[in-house]
Amino acid sequence: MSENRSGGSAPTVLRMVLGKRLRHLREQAGVSFEDAARAIEVTSLTVRRIEKAEVGLRIPYVKELLRAYGVPEAELEDFLILAREANRPGWWHKYRDVLPEWFSAYVSLESEASVIRLYEPHYVPGLLQTREYATALLHVGFPNESPEDIARRVALRLRRQDLLAKPDAPALWAVLDETVLRRPVGGADVMRAQIDRLAEALDMPKVRIQIMRFGAGAHPGAFGPFHYFRFGFSELPDVVYTESLAGAVYVDQPADVVTCLEVLDRMSVQAEPVTRTRDILAELRKEL
Repeated sequence: MSENRSGGSAPTVLRMVLGKRLRHLREQAGVSFEDAARAIEVTSLTVRRIEKAEVGLRIPYVKELLRAYGVPEAELEDFLILAREANRPGWWHKYRDVLPEWFSAYVSLESEASVIRLYEPHYVPGLLQTREYATALLHVGFPNESPEDIARRVALRLRRQDLLAKPDAPALWAVLDETVLRRPVGGADVMRAQIDRLAEALDMPKVRIQIMRFGAGAHPGAFGPFHYFRFGFSELPDVVYTESLAGAVYVDQPADVVTCLEVLDRMSVQAEPVTRTRDILAELRKEL
């Protein structure tokens, strides 16, 4: 279901996974929403919200639901351990003063993804930004914020980049419009350093960057940026993320996700090959 997140509690990926596991166990046991609700003395809407990860996993509720679904007592504790873990705030929670709820879900998805593919027509993706580039960009995006809050936002963005240094880092495949590299952000020195950062990222074994040159003409992703996530959890479907000034949309309907993935595939063919990226970066850097 496509979901527009402009408020509310953003779940961790583990909470999403456990919610889907609870749904699977309920359906496997042939238990209706109404019967599940009676087992924990709540409304059927609450059961639906638990399964959709819209509320926290209250341990007494989870335990009684598992019993109602016929899960053996010997297996209950393993599930409850995961439920307790899922209820813990993500590392990004300490940045909640500068992190919109609708973007909290993105950080959670990003942190647990095994594959991240994206198209960016305007700016360097957050995972690949330098401190100076991020600072200049955030000053534009939040012109009325204090230097302290801007610094907090920059710190959050740089903390997200730790993901790429993990042993189990996700595969990151980015298609960047040439505009991204030609639009001056923070001045020539900042842009040169940012291009150097992209060149360094190419040395990471799981990072792939392609440039969509102006000469490529019209392409299927020209409507705007979007990010695709794939996970190592069978319960969690692929998710596509897009955003606007007011919030974000998270799409996980298979047909819609496949459409976005096909667009990324077509764009990767139309863009310059990865083997040309380093030369293109060097060429554009000389023009600064």
